[in-house]
Amino acid sequence: MTDKAFITFVVPCYNQANFLDEALLTVQNQTYTNWECIIVNDGSTDNTKAIAQIWLEKDDRFKYLEKENGGLSSARNAGIKLCKTEYVFPFDADDKLHEDYLKKAVSILSDNKKIEVLTAKVQLFGTKNNILELPEYSFKRLLTRNCFIACSIYKKETFDRVGGYDENLKSFEDWDFWISALQNGGEHYQIDKVLYYYRKHEDHSLSNRFYKDKDFYESLYDYVYKKHIDLYDKYYPNFILLYNDYLLLEEFNKKAKNNFIFKTYHKLRTLFKSQN
Repeated sequence: MTDKAFITFVVPCYNQANFLDEALLTVQNQTYTNWECIIVNDGSTDNTKAIAQIWLEKDDRFKYLEKENGGLSSARNAGIKLCKTEYVFPFDADDKLHEDYLKKAVSILSDNKKIEVLTAKVQLFGTKNNILELPEYSFKRLLTRNCFIACSIYKKETFDRVGGYDENLKSFEDWDFWISALQNGGEHYQIDKVLYYYRKHEDHSLSNRFYKDKDFYESLYDYVYKKHIDLYDKYYPNFILLYNDYLLLEEFNKKAKNNFIFKTYHKLRTLFKSQN
């Protein structure tokens, strides 16, 4: 690792070689240049290794790690443990970045070392093309719903202090990480501009599993709740308050799904699929 690098991208990749070139090009095109990028091949069976090798030869700021498949948390942990820079930027292999993301982020982080997590506005692309709406952050709100995407910038020392991502979680690992990272009052900053582009796929297996397997979905919440039970007791001393907050979220989701535009879109999408 070079001494001058300020931030390291960590890009887990499992059988996403068809998107990897596009993602890494947006890393290379950053107007702020003091970065490094670790590509983590999480046991892919496609040509991820060959694509990565091209980038290693093209630009020595790219590094490569190959490991047995262990899942997203395991891949992120393996890559971030190699980071020697002050900040870490987990970056998904199928997403894209605005060329000025690092320039703006580094300027802000250099001026305020109290910032624990830095984010920007997120634009969906692929099967959807709208701004991703996330809840406004407060730590109390974070305990009931995730307020950030996983691909947000944070300090390497935060990763070391937290102990990385919980590899027992098959999802929600980023939400669980943010709770641990911010529980002692660290600051969050959001850049008020679209700088991250999040790819939405036609079929998202995890979303489908949430829809079909309620027990799996609830088991994740239960795991996070029990893991951080002291924090939940502190911020929600009456469990009914926590449950009421959950009901408000459920009601919001219900209203969104009952919206005329949503229902019309869903019917048209179902009809289109039945004809093809």
